[in-house]
Amino acid sequence: MRRRERAGIGFWRALSREPRRLVAMGLWSVLEAAPAFLIGHAVARAIEDGFARAEPVTGLAWLAALGVAWLVAAVAARQVVLCVAAVAEPFRDDLLAHVVEGTLRQADGRDSAAVARATLQVELARDAFAAVVTTVRGFAFTVVSVVLGLVTLAPQALALVLPPFAAGLALFLASLPALARRQRAFLLADERLADAMTGVAGGLRDIEACGLQDRTYERLDRQVGDQAAAARALARVTAARTAALAVGGWLPVMLVLAGTPWLLDGGLGPGVIVGTLAYVAQSLAPALGGLVQGLSVSGVRLAATLRRIAASAPPAPRARPSLRPASSDVRLSSVTFAYGPHSAPVLDGLDLVIPEGDHLAVVGPSGAGKSTLAALVSGMLRPAEGEVLVGGVPADRIDPDARVLIPQEAYVFRGTLAENLAYPQTPADLKERLDEAVAAVGVRELVDALGGYEALLDPAALSAGQRQLVALVRAYLAPARLVILDEATCHLDPAAEARAEAAFARRGGTLIVVAHRLTSALRARRILLMDGTRVTVGTHDELAKVSPLYADLAGHWHPEPVS
Repeated sequence: MRRRERAGIGFWRALSREPRRLVAMGLWSVLEAAPAFLIGHAVARAIEDGFARAEPVTGLAWLAALGVAWLVAAVAARQVVLCVAAVAEPFRDDLLAHVVEGTLRQADGRDSAAVARATLQVELARDAFAAVVTTVRGFAFTVVSVVLGLVTLAPQALALVLPPFAAGLALFLASLPALARRQRAFLLADERLADAMTGVAGGLRDIEACGLQDRTYERLDRQVGDQAAAARALARVTAARTAALAVGGWLPVMLVLAGTPWLLDGGLGPGVIVGTLAYVAQSLAPALGGLVQGLSVSGVRLAATLRRIAASAPPAPRARPSLRPASSDVRLSSVTFAYGPHSAPVLDGLDLVIPEGDHLAVVGPSGAGKSTLAALVSGMLRPAEGEVLVGGVPADRIDPDARVLIPQEAYVFRGTLAENLAYPQTPADLKERLDEAVAAVGVRELVDALGGYEALLDPAALSAGQRQLVALVRAYLAPARLVILDEATCHLDPAAEARAEAAFARRGGTLIVVAHRLTSALRARRILLMDGTRVTVGTHDELAKVSPLYADLAGHWHPEPVS
């Protein structure tokens, strides 16, 4: 139940997250539904005030007005699509975060195929969500427009139109849960039959050799029967959908035609009756048909996909309380870590102390375990043996506010620049510190180039270096006293990298830099050299004397000329 609730929460959260988007969608929907309101009036006036009086110009003018309304509706429909996409993307992001988190937890982070399957399901859910929002929204605005049109054109006709329409709508909505259940039952029966047929096709020789033909035939015959029964049950519910369309969409047309003498006696002209029929046949019936088709396909698909996602994601483990460390010192005691039970250890019995306020650079060849060390210190990984303590607290249990890790590929999300810089805090909370952080890290030129703090960011439009600058300011503003930069400046030029690292050194707290350039090591107080499972700690001069590897690394480094 909780899994389904979480998926449902994502649905409603996506709709209510940005009220401005919903307001914009509503305003554009009013314009899109304008022809649904105008069509009856335009047809009625064109007949009665134009063609019936031998004034074709007046009639054509009314029809031209209806044509202009259709053009405006086409423009509005495009804007509605954009609004729906803006609402659907947060839904996709929330759902993707939920399923990837669950899949990675279930697969221990190593099953990429499971992640791919989960991602595909999310894409299906996103598309179905957008279709459902579009369909329900269009139906609601069209129905309101038609009702208003009938009230202002032929209120007597409401008694002939609304009761059967409401009955057809109620019939369809009542059949929708059964349709979803039977659609799912049919899909499952079809999948089971396909699996069984595949298995039999691959084992025909063994079946023949063991004399299992009759038993296999009986088993397949039962599954074919189950699939056929599921198909018949689905067809019966689908028939209710057809009946709903007949009652709600076309019975009102018949009642208006049958009630024409009564309407004429009530003072309505022939043009008004034709306009009423236009409302029903051209707006109301298609709207109901669109709703029935949309919810029957996209709605059922959305419900089935969300149910499958919820069923495939394991329950979240019981959260352990986060602890606030007393300081930002780091201590690794006999830490061993490998990425698999049969893999060679990346770290083997590592002992390391990083005092509070230290500035440590981590260097070494590719694959030496530098990023693994960063993940262990940040608590993203847990050691197989030994312990990693931050301020006396296990690293995987410290309060997230106590440490910040910036990886090589920096994360930037769709939103304003200020929201990206301040995340997870709000820009208003950091208003006074925002300029200070931007100046310290050296991002003022980027802020101005993007158009200021309120500029909307498109992550795909930013370079890798620009994304790193945004993430560095975000880390600078964080309350964490332990900062880990895992090649977080690798896409910056040497001058920008030096300025950013100097800013973090002045910021205070404990700074660990996984170095991309040896210049990062020269700026640090101490250097940790990693070479396989061997580690050496010292200053630049000390390591150059005692470590051939470090001397070799230093020999290939040429300092940039000082201007």
